[in-house]
Amino acid sequence: MRIQPREQLLNIWRSIVETSMQDGKWTWGGQLQPNSISDAEQLLTIMYPAADVPIFKIDLPDQIADDVLSALRGFGDELEIPQVLTEVLIEYIENYTDEKGTPYFSGGSYFRSAEEKRGPTPEQLALDVVDSFSMSVTLMLNTIGFVRVFRGAVRNTELLEKLAYLERIASNRLTAAMVGLLRSFVVNVFTPESPEGQALIRSVNQYGDSARHVVEHLYRELVEVRASTREFTIGSGQTSELDNRNRLFELGWSWGIVKDAPQIDGVTGIGEQRAGFAQQVPFLYFTVNALDGIADLFSTRTVILGLLNEEQQRLSSALRLRWELTQRYWATIATFGEARWPLEDIPWKTTDGRESDYYSLLVTSMVVQELETRRASDEELSRLHRILEELAQRGRITRRAAGTDWGVRFHSPGNSVRLIGSENVAGGPRLLWQVSDYSAVILKRTLRLASMARSTELRDNLIEFGDLVWAHLDRRRLDSGIGKGLWDQPGNVYGDLQEWNDQPSWYFTERIVECLVFATKLVTGRPPQSRQLVDHARDLLNEANKLYDYEVLNSTIAGRGSLRYELAQLQTTLNRAREILYERPGTAEALTLEVLRALDKLEVARKKAEEGAG
Repeated sequence: MRIQPREQLLNIWRSIVETSMQDGKWTWGGQLQPNSISDAEQLLTIMYPAADVPIFKIDLPDQIADDVLSALRGFGDELEIPQVLTEVLIEYIENYTDEKGTPYFSGGSYFRSAEEKRGPTPEQLALDVVDSFSMSVTLMLNTIGFVRVFRGAVRNTELLEKLAYLERIASNRLTAAMVGLLRSFVVNVFTPESPEGQALIRSVNQYGDSARHVVEHLYRELVEVRASTREFTIGSGQTSELDNRNRLFELGWSWGIVKDAPQIDGVTGIGEQRAGFAQQVPFLYFTVNALDGIADLFSTRTVILGLLNEEQQRLSSALRLRWELTQRYWATIATFGEARWPLEDIPWKTTDGRESDYYSLLVTSMVVQELETRRASDEELSRLHRILEELAQRGRITRRAAGTDWGVRFHSPGNSVRLIGSENVAGGPRLLWQVSDYSAVILKRTLRLASMARSTELRDNLIEFGDLVWAHLDRRRLDSGIGKGLWDQPGNVYGDLQEWNDQPSWYFTERIVECLVFATKLVTGRPPQSRQLVDHARDLLNEANKLYDYEVLNSTIAGRGSLRYELAQLQTTLNRAREILYERPGTAEALTLEVLRALDKLEVARKKAEEGAG
């Protein structure tokens, strides 16, 4: 792998500190004015690697690595780094908590107007959005985990009180974000004859089957998902219409709290549960982001550190059910049929009639997540690899763009998501959500596939493809201005773009950091097994064991005294090779070859001794 994630992350941290620490004080904002999402993304560029990658840990001052200390020197020494972050995390949470103590999750400057002559109203800018819920889940879990570990190294009473306060307000914000996600979930039910039904049938019907047969087949494939929706007892998404087998449906997350979303009882510390305005249909972009954040609620780190209280565990169970069913639903739809997948019919067309390669990428993301939970075959992973390769070519990531190539639009200005329902707030225009993370999503899913691959050939092919995507992304760093070394400057790759930035996009930089964290895990994880290599190593080990036993048997009593130490060493090496045979067959083979060479020398020496005695 040419990405070299450790070096890249350290360089990014240096740039982040230089950008964010102005005159000894943390400074919010980048290309856009500060908002609850951008500020969370800015913090996650530090907190996410520190929580997920042991070599980047910063919560135990005496265990911070020297190169990490060097990268974060702008924060201070090993004692000051976690204290500075404590202050900044408190500032973030307080910034997005109102005077009544209610956390809010507004989109702010990320909202755009669909009308040229009218901008968003202040009431619209204050609307809660799913991206903020999801980012806050990840950031607050990282914050609580950081506090739990760091306070074990603290003796100062004032600092301990500050950490206790941070944990309390972070826990409240986490609860509020989980409630927001539950109230933003939706199940959209429609008839096969409706425009939505016809669009869904066309997407999954790759072989010209009758609509009636497609509906019946879909019912059988999704019967467990239908049945499991009856377990939705809190939050949105509750429906009785799925009892009708002649209904079609889709599920996922809308862009914000849905209209008429029910209140969730039994939660404390989060203040008012606001009314919703979002359309009661799932949006692919927000669904994928919600799934990514929710997964952190039941990660190994969350469980080991016991980051969730009893109330949050109840909310987490409800979110996990939605997480599992959403992935299963979209994976079933995307891979429906006997041979060709609907997902392979690029571009993906949504039930509202819109189609885009970006939608294909989002659905691919959900299929990757679902396949990971059930240990997919390499054949399935290879098909997804081919889809990602085609999307990278169509998006002019691994192919050169010519002139005003249509593929460039995925990177600048990006895709516009219409936030239907936002126009009903304070007489404002309909809002848009601009997304331009196409290439970063491709890299993230490619690295995920590589970690799932069982064969070395597939893994190597995925890593090689990932290196190509990274080479594209690496060229898009800002090479001047306050954000030098961060992202995003698509004009570096696509020369016809007029856009030029000297401030960092925390939206894009945070996604690059996520990719590098995945790359770090890929490097440190167990490599895939090669059955041929295991078989070959086992054959060599069997031969070495046989020759070893023969040598012990045929050594003279006198010779055994002088050979005892060497034979014992060879036995230890053989034991080690046997122990790692299935985990690291190449290393096991190398150890076995050392033993075979040593045994051959002993055999030659023994035979010469026998000839001399004769």
